[in-house]
Amino acid sequence: MSNAESSTVASDLAWFKSSYSGTEGGQCVEVAADPGAVHIRDSKTVAGPVVRVSREAWAKFIGKA
Repeated sequence: MSNAESSTVASDLAWFKSSYSGTEGGQCVEVAADPGAVHIRDSKTVAGPVVRVSREAWAKFIGKA
């Protein structure tokens, strides 16, 4: 996925901030899901890079698989 493609995809998604992110800012992660993947980005750099992983990989990462 190119940066331009990543930005287009990222703007079409409903992003959610991690429940581990504090209210005072700092290091925050946001995730968004679509039918084929889970997207992860830095909430301070919303136009920056987005990591895209399969739903199965995400489930294993968070311990739900």
